[in-house]
Amino acid sequence: MNTFWLAFGLFGQLLFSARFFLQWLASEKAKMSVVPVAFWWLSIFGALVLLIYAIYRQDPIFILGQSAGFLIYTRNLYFTRKRKNTPAPISNE
Repeated sequence: MNTFWLAFGLFGQLLFSARFFLQWLASEKAKMSVVPVAFWWLSIFGALVLLIYAIYRQDPIFILGQSAGFLIYTRNLYFTRKRKNTPAPISNE
């Protein structure tokens, strides 16, 4: 296998795995389970790199898995942005 592609696939896996470390640190800091926005960005970029790698390898299972994940991560990022741009409800208390 070409060294470039091996390094490229490893880089994608490192990006993808870094999201769990980031989420763990954010949760420890908040003392509760949280998912920071950077989690979704790492998911998107990691999935994109891994999808490109899967296409290079012509692996249909890997391609399908990364494609589905990519759509889910993008949708979650959309919901995060939408929530951030929505005014907070007014409390009657």
